[in-house]
Amino acid sequence: MSKLSHYDSAGRAQMVDVSDKVATKREAEATAMVEMSAEVLAALPTNPKGNPLEVARFAGIQAAKRTAELIPMCHPLPLTFVDVVTETRPTGIFIRATAATTGRTGVEMEAMVAASIAALTIYDMCKAMDKGIVIREVVLERKSGGKSGDYRRTPRNT
Repeated sequence: MSKLSHYDSAGRAQMVDVSDKVATKREAEATAMVEMSAEVLAALPTNPKGNPLEVARFAGIQAAKRTAELIPMCHPLPLTFVDVVTETRPTGIFIRATAATTGRTGVEMEAMVAASIAALTIYDMCKAMDKGIVIREVVLERKSGGKSGDYRRTPRNT
């Protein structure tokens, strides 16, 4: 494992200097799972607040654009693409968020923030029916570009 890059030699947190890095195309994909009861799933189309899945999609896209405002050491990035897709499954809603840029640092955090905020938005819009909804497994699935190259998540046995 490499050393943590967000610390200086004195152990203080710092933003990584990416000035000398080459701008390359970078992309990342993250996922999240929102577990809910069959009753809440069945009620999604009739939610009085609107379509939770569409609102979550918009929220995730907007959140990706605001990542540097939320996570102190993240660089503000000129995102060239963000997408959030939701899929209804028997146990809840599966979320897949993708972010891309051509830049000097990666978009992993933007993809993970998009997936997280989309999941929280679904919770917010459905909590009146069930406060026991669970958000699980917000994970980086893959990333490409940059000095460290490509990454693809290998599921862990738990």
